Parts: sequence; structure tokens; C-alpha cells
Amino acid sequence: MEHRLLGRSGLFISEIAYGNWLTHGSQVEEEAATACVRAALDAGITTFDTADVYAATRAESVLGRALKGERREGLEIFTKVYWPTGPGPNDRGLSRKHIMESINASLRRLQTDYVDLYQAHRFDQSTPLEETMSAFADIVHSGKAHYIGVSEWTADQIRAAHGLARELRVPLVSSQPQYSMLWRIIEQDVIPTSEELGLGQIVWSPIAQGVLTGKYLPGQQPPAGSRATDEKGGANMISRFLNDDVLEAVQKLRPLADEAGLSLAQLAVAWVLQNPNVSAAIVGASRPEQVGENAKAAGVKLDADLLARIDEITAPVAVTDPIQVHKNTPPKR
Repeated sequence: MEHRLLGRSGLFISEIAYGNWLTHGSQVEEEAATACVRAALDAGITTFDTADVYAATRAESVLGRALKGERREGLEIFTKVYWPTGPGPNDRGLSRKHIMESINASLRRLQTDYVDLYQAHRFDQSTPLEETMSAFADIVHSGKAHYIGVSEWTADQIRAAHGLARELRVPLVSSQPQYSMLWRIIEQDVIPTSEELGLGQIVWSPIAQGVLTGKYLPGQQPPAGSRATDEKGGANMISRFLNDDVLEAVQKLRPLADEAGLSLAQLAVAWVLQNPNVSAAIVGASRPEQVGENAKAAGVKLDADLLARIDEITAPVAVTDPIQVHKNTPPKR
């Protein structure tokens, strides 16, 4: 497993990170989830990403139990705050109250004294950014988190937060956006801004919710039991890719993957890792063998000619419009 620095910080993270969105505490029984974590550790993965909202807080608890007994200093544990974790008006968002209460609850569930990275899961239109950043700074200064990051923030939001972070002497080091051959929103503004300010990308869904595995075929119904047929497992997100133009493009990638000696999924993960601003690609799994297979994308170098041919196939069908991802409805109070 290769490791990379997270942005311009001094923190090394594994370039394949293991994430438990949509799996731990919901789709996958705990025994299987633990087996996936063990497979990640066996593959050399040291970076684990979760969030308080995943599986209504159960995902953090499952991960905490799965990692219990591991040498804490040898792991990088990331979690997030923003989405509702309870019924009250203050059980959501990025207010000081919610952030302070959420970090304590996350640490209890994860069975750790600190997280390596604490991330704002979305931008909160209802809370002053100064309040949010001040709360994050206090968490870092108290030792409950080493670094802070954001997830799915615009370039302008990142720039504003970075300015406050510098004033507060808190290390804002990362952005966690969706990124794949088929979803290239961040290339327009977020990556250039992050490069300028020293943030690294920890990208999620590099396989486009499974579409880039090639298992969804043009003109055919999604396979039974696949994520596209599971309303609780992200079917609404996959639907944007399930048109024949996209699926035909994915099938055209097969000979390129064969040429590189990779599966389609490995090619997809390796592709995002070719971007120098990407510090890690998050992979999830419902079976241990999926973790090991995806981890083989670590350290893969794709030559310029192969990257050009991938772009020729996928760029015409990729989503590139930032408006589609940053329409963020403020939480109701």
C-alpha cells in the first residue's frame, strides 16, 4: 500500500481509504463488516472514513468495535458532522452546540480519544461560518481532532473557511468530494482552489456507485440484488448514470483495463489517483474480497496515452456542472 501526504499537511494517509457509508450498520451484518475491516488492514489500508449520520450513528459504532485492539497510532480515523443525528432542531447543522456534542458522541462510538480528521459533511447556510470554524478550532486545540476538512463544499466556501482557519491557527487540510471518470465536478474550481490553498482531496465513489465495475449493461435491467435495485442503498444516486450512453462508454473501457492488467473497478480507482491533488480514494465493500481487489489499484501508474484514451471515452458522458451538486437546502430549525 502506498501512502500520500494529505494536502500540504504532514499527515500521511493510505492512498486507498476504507469507507463504511451504506454498509456498516445497515446493508452488511456486523460479522461481515468486521471481516471487511480486517481485509482492509491486511491490504495495508490505514485510513478509515465514516460519519455520524451513516446508518443513524451505527456505522461509527461498528467501525469502533472492528478496530478495537489495533495500535491507534498506526491508524488514521476520519469522521464527519452536519446531517441530522436526532429529532431536535439542534441535532443537525454546524452550530457550535451540534459540533461540540457530535464530536463527543462520535469519539464514544469510535472508542477513541481523538479522530485524525474531523470534517464538515456539508456547508451550513444557517450558521455563521465564523461560529463553525471557531468550534472546529476548539476541538483541534483540545486534542479531540488533529486536522479538519470539508465535504462537498464549493471553491468559494473552501476559500472562506481557509481564511478563518489561518486566523484561528487550525489546520484545514482536506476536501472530500465525489469524483470519478463519470463525475468530474471538482475539476473546474475545487481542485485549482485546493491546490492553491494546500488542501488534498479524499474522494468518494471513485467507481461511480458501482457503475464503473461494468456490471450494469446498456439496454438491460440492473442485476437483481445490485445497489441500483436497493432504494436504501443508493439507487437514487446510481440512476443518474443508468442511461445507455454512459453504460456503453463504460463497456468501451474493458479493453483498456485489460491492457493495463486491471479490472474495470481497479482502473476506475487508479484513474482518480493519477490526479496529483487526490490524496486518497475511498472504497467501500460488502465482502472482504472486494477490499483486496480494490486495494490493488494502489501504486498503479497509468501512462499519458492510456489516460487520453480514457478521457476520449468518458469525458463526453461525464457530469461536469457544479450546479448539480451544490444546491444545498438549509436545515430546518
